[in-house]
Amino acid sequence: MEMRAKDALVVVDVQSDFLPGGAIAVRGGRQIVPRLNAVIEAFAKDSRAVFFTRDWHPPDHVSFEGNGGMWPRHCVRDTPGAEFDSELRIPETATVISKGTEPRLEAYSAFSGTGLEKVLSDSGVARVILGGLATEYCVKETAVDALRFGFAVVVLKDCVMGVEHERGDSERALEEIISRGGRLITSVDFLSETAS
Repeated sequence: MEMRAKDALVVVDVQSDFLPGGAIAVRGGRQIVPRLNAVIEAFAKDSRAVFFTRDWHPPDHVSFEGNGGMWPRHCVRDTPGAEFDSELRIPETATVISKGTEPRLEAYSAFSGTGLEKVLSDSGVARVILGGLATEYCVKETAVDALRFGFAVVVLKDCVMGVEHERGDSERALEEIISRGGRLITSVDFLSETAS
């Protein structure tokens, strides 16, 4: 499964509030960062499109428990919790996609109110390669929307990790992505096939 000219890499929500010590910590979440960095470097080296999504919530966002949502306050725009992990390599040519910016609208998917579908289509992208946090929420919803919009989807299964409120949530999310037409591969296999 080598890298193709019409591939785009989408790195989902690798932000401080989703990492150990954050408001919605994904246990072991930092383990995916070195693997993601290797893929990011390969895309950047070949001048292929790389997108970084982030939750960028207003202080009164509907997803917060205090406003009737299910989550603790997290990724409030312009706060340390909303920052990308300091170890994540972000190329100068990368595009940052902010989601969840409207107070009353949930936005798990990178396509939710961001215009990403048009950006990808206008750029001639045919396939989306995905990694990031969290598997059963923003990664899954981004994958499902990408498939719905007609893009091929590949999830780097060693570059995603879930919250796991219920044991097996992440595995079930990956199974759903497969059932809808997505594919799974490890970053190691993806990079080795790209290099060969």
